[in-house]
This record gives sequence, C-alpha cells and structure tokens, in this order.
Amino acid sequence: MFENLNIVVGITGGISAYKACGIVSYLKKEGANVNVIMTKNAVEFITPLTLETLSGNKVIVDMFDCPDYTEVKHISLAKYSDLILVVPATANIIGKVANGLADDMLSTTIMATKAPVVFALAMNNAMYENRIVQDNIEKLKSYGYEIIEPVVGQLACGGKAKGKLEKNEKIIDFVKVLRERNK
Repeated sequence: MFENLNIVVGITGGISAYKACGIVSYLKKEGANVNVIMTKNAVEFITPLTLETLSGNKVIVDMFDCPDYTEVKHISLAKYSDLILVVPATANIIGKVANGLADDMLSTTIMATKAPVVFALAMNNAMYENRIVQDNIEKLKSYGYEIIEPVVGQLACGGKAKGKLEKNEKIIDFVKVLRERNK
C-alpha cells in the first residue's frame, strides 16, 4: 500500500507526539520513504534521534539547519511528497496553515506542496472547542485539507474529553483510504 511512496510526517508540540513513532515505523516497514519534520516544540516531547532511527532519514527541525545547499529543502520535500501527515496537529499548526503563515520548516513545506495534507488533531478539549480553532479547522476543510478529528479520551490535563489523538491504526486506515481515493 505504501511501497515507494514519499511521505512527510510532521510532528508538532503536543503530548501525543510520541505516538507518531508508531506511525513512522509502520509506514517505513510498509515500504514508504518517510521524511520527518519536527517543530521546535515537538523536540520537547520526543527526540529527533528516535525518529531518525525509525525513518532512516535525517529529521529536520530548523529550516536553516539544512547543510545541502544544492536544493531548497522545504521546496524539494513539498515537491516530491505524495502525502504529508501532521500528527499530532495542534491548534498552533492549524492556525498557521489556515491563515497562510509559514514561519518554520513544517508550515513552509505544507504551503509549498500540491500533495494531500492530513491533519490528525490532538489538543486540550478547551482549545479544541475554542471558536477560533473551530473556524480554522473549517477553513482548512474548505481549502481541501483532510482532517482526522480527535476522540474522547483521557487528556494530559487529567480530564476525559474530546481532544485525544485518534488511534494509530485508524490514522493509518484513513491514509490508506485517502491513498486509494487519490489514485
């Protein structure tokens, strides 16, 4: 299903960032070429070394720390990607993309791609329910971005509410269906 596909996994700064490891590992085992972009906040939750080991590729955190000057990295990743999966997708990245802001490697790569982009949402329920965040989600949908809604579950704050990242298996299934639909 993922054989020879070029997939960018964008990891943002949420507690569920560790779950992206399982997704990266699965995609790699299924034959995908996986490149990982982490936001600076994501590295507070999980290390680039872990994801480099799982993906087999150098992880990009800082857009100005790309020593290969023969290509503009965010443009090359955007151009050659068959899919971009943002997991977890926080209110921050949703707001950036919905409003055309591109100030880090992940947001600039998303802005430059013509590939499908999937946002797997995860955040505190109060943030998720915020009208601005909901408007940004609707805006992304109207632009053709794919959204995997969060589920009800135990949140980092201790409460149980809608905001938890969907299970990895369901995220992978969503990506499989999207891939089949876009063939």
